[in-house]
Amino acid sequence: MICVDQGVVSKAKVLSNFVWQIAETLRGDFKQSEYGKVILPFVVLRRLDCILEPTKDAVLKAHAGLPPGIDEQTRDMMLYGAIGGGIRVYNTSTLTFAKIRAQNPSDVHKNIIAYITAFSDSVRDVFLDKFLFTDQLKRLADATILWKVFEQFASLDLRPEAVSTLAMGYLFEDLIRRFSEISNETAGEHFTPREVIRLIVDLIIVNDDEKLRGQGIIRQIYDPACGTGGMLALAEEALKEFNPDIRVELFGQELNGESFGICKSDMLVTGHDPENIAFGNTLTQDAHKDRRFHYMLSNPPYGVDWKKYQEPIREEAATQGNDGRFGAGLPRISDGQLLFLQHMISKMRTDEIGSRIGIVMNGSPLFTGGAGSGESEIRRWMLENDWIEAIVALPTDLFYNTGIQTYVWLLTNHRDRRRRGKVQLIDASGERFWAPMRKNLGSKRREIRDDGREAITHIFHEMANGGGPWSAVSKIFDASDFGYREIRVERPLRLNFQSSPERIAQLKLAKPFLKLDPADQDDVLNVIANRLPTTLFKERPAFEAALTKALKGAGVKIGAPVRKAILSALSERDESAAICLDGDGRPEPDPELRDHEVVPLKEDWKDYVAREVTPFVPDAWVDETYRDDADKGVGRVGYEINFNRYFYRYVAPRPLAEIDAELKTLETDIANLLKEVAG
Repeated sequence: MICVDQGVVSKAKVLSNFVWQIAETLRGDFKQSEYGKVILPFVVLRRLDCILEPTKDAVLKAHAGLPPGIDEQTRDMMLYGAIGGGIRVYNTSTLTFAKIRAQNPSDVHKNIIAYITAFSDSVRDVFLDKFLFTDQLKRLADATILWKVFEQFASLDLRPEAVSTLAMGYLFEDLIRRFSEISNETAGEHFTPREVIRLIVDLIIVNDDEKLRGQGIIRQIYDPACGTGGMLALAEEALKEFNPDIRVELFGQELNGESFGICKSDMLVTGHDPENIAFGNTLTQDAHKDRRFHYMLSNPPYGVDWKKYQEPIREEAATQGNDGRFGAGLPRISDGQLLFLQHMISKMRTDEIGSRIGIVMNGSPLFTGGAGSGESEIRRWMLENDWIEAIVALPTDLFYNTGIQTYVWLLTNHRDRRRRGKVQLIDASGERFWAPMRKNLGSKRREIRDDGREAITHIFHEMANGGGPWSAVSKIFDASDFGYREIRVERPLRLNFQSSPERIAQLKLAKPFLKLDPADQDDVLNVIANRLPTTLFKERPAFEAALTKALKGAGVKIGAPVRKAILSALSERDESAAICLDGDGRPEPDPELRDHEVVPLKEDWKDYVAREVTPFVPDAWVDETYRDDADKGVGRVGYEINFNRYFYRYVAPRPLAEIDAELKTLETDIANLLKEVAG
């Protein structure tokens, strides 16, 4: 369970408030939603300046002594070595914040640009290409406030001795939160609520107490859609809280340039290897292709289509199959959440430690797609491989940009014996787990309370089920309980036939008939209208015999398509008619009466049909040729997880008298309003 060092948090709050005052300088020249584009890069720049200042002379000396023609990698390693302490960033400029401050204020723009471009390549890329910081500096200079903003940051003490890496992380997170709150259109894209992250982190580590104890423990954490890095930071915090001696390595990838810049900067200012954070599309350009991780957690985008980059994904699925990331199946093009989850599963470790995954998604991956669909096949793959430990339904209105309900999926490939073959569903959407926000932040109106988070974690850890105080919100199932067999139920085709004006009119519109020459059309219509009996036939063989006789008597010959069109146009479904038989004497199925039944996977489909189908439609039968390639049995196997089915709560309707009284009140109010309008 994550426990927060309040002293560190207080320090970060003080710093955050100071930085926020600097943001006030931007008022009028920048929109509030743009404050973060200036402030966050400046915080990173000042932190790096404070970190590198003690070794500035050593780096300059090492840089001056580099041999001509040295390759980039060797150069970086030599300059990193001059800094020491595992820091993987350097600056070869003679400038520092202090030296820039001591020079002419009119040169501040030129000096800051020179300072930034002297950073090591990856850091320079963050400022120039991801933050687009030179654009912001020009705007500040044009507004004649660059010197004032710079001087305020130059007075900010962000030395590691004054501000720990943990406090720096809190500062960065608090600033991101504040800027997200004043920019509601992007808040949900860049910021996952802290209490949601804490819950996910608690859930993925709560069963690993013994594995995390002792000296020399190393854990690698990965987020394939890391955004600004909040999940990675909190996961590390939790592990460090549990074991201060643990070594935590953070990895991630992010597609949004600004979010990537913020995340990579956070790695820089908190002492991590920034090269572990990659830029690009995780699904098409896996930057950590050969790595496996102990813990993985993510909040991928909901309901975002992957059409524009589908080709490499489809190619990988087709060519690599189960040896690739997407061999289990591809979800519909409108939602790529399950692609991220498959990607994470592909990165599970296969050693005795294994991996744990925590991912938050909306309801679509639970039940979208019928048997045989990509989504169903992915669920089937996960459940039959016994990877899904639990799914937790969260309250609505938790996120900044959406009020929909979300779910935390917990997966592992190294579960303990009591959980094998089992899946726990936890309904944490009730009021006992959340509290209303004092002030709404966009769509976020609720937050998970600390005691609610502890309760959810306890329910999961203890596998609460059956009786007890949590019986209504936690249930344990066999993985196969979510499986079903979709069988096709057919009923016989029953038709009557008649040569009537209405049916002849339908024949005139049939495509095979319209393809005939006009003279041939007239011949066919003459036979149908004048030579066929107008009586109602209730047996197809009798009508076909009458049609053949009429055509032969008139000397008219027709092909099979036209004959089929005549039979179709002159027929109607009739439950009292005889069953139509095929050439082998078997009943023909009626496509309009075709139905599909969902049979629980644990039940014999024959028993189900005998109980649920035959008593009501005795002439029905099951099409035993309807099946999928992966299963030898009749029907198609599918999997879905329907929370409402297992946690349905009946809400009694309001009394009629109460509704009637409310309607009368509304009628009176409307009548009074109309009187006012009428004058």
